[in-house]
Amino acid sequence: MNILLIEDNLTIIKGLTYSFIKNNYNITSKTNIKDTINYMNNNNNINLIILDITLPDGNGITLYNNYIKKLNIPVIFLTANDSEDDIVKCLELGAEDYITKPFSTKELLARVNKALLRYKKNSLIKVKNISFDMDKLILYKDNGVVNLTALELKLVNLLFLNINKVVTRSTILDKIWEWTGNDVDYHTVTVYFNRIRDKIVKDIIITIKGIGYRIDEK
Repeated sequence: MNILLIEDNLTIIKGLTYSFIKNNYNITSKTNIKDTINYMNNNNNINLIILDITLPDGNGITLYNNYIKKLNIPVIFLTANDSEDDIVKCLELGAEDYITKPFSTKELLARVNKALLRYKKNSLIKVKNISFDMDKLILYKDNGVVNLTALELKLVNLLFLNINKVVTRSTILDKIWEWTGNDVDYHTVTVYFNRIRDKIVKDIIITIKGIGYRIDEK
């Protein structure tokens, strides 16, 4: 996936470039509107744009409305201003999402991943004979629905939201705590995923020993 970052803060550029490359994204950065338009005029393989509102030669919202919007590329706005008016304006114009500075790189990566998944015309992701509907949160095996508990469904959703990427065991433990309030250990996580595997009778969930779990899109 190719990400275009439009941001003039060099520290942010350096940090996000490192994090996105580490997570298997291609990322290109531009620091002003002029260079952005020149770049986009010569590149048509941009999958998502992260756009700062305040740029040295103009306003990111204006750039989006006058130029980017017609290209039908999902955009996540970065803004140091948490003004409700600015946020609403971005969303009303058609932006995919927004995030306020300072922000968590982990959160931004999650939002990027979700935006890319939402932007697909078909929300159904298929791996072998297993399909997951990202909108309806339903898991299918062949043409039948796989009956999962609420927690099992959330775990499956977490892996599909991070398709082709490892979800660490510590992240999974944090999520289970967030969802249920239960403090579980790694053994319990293993039990949950073994139950899911038993229900789908297909091992699409890859265990990365000592690290976490991953589903690969074929």
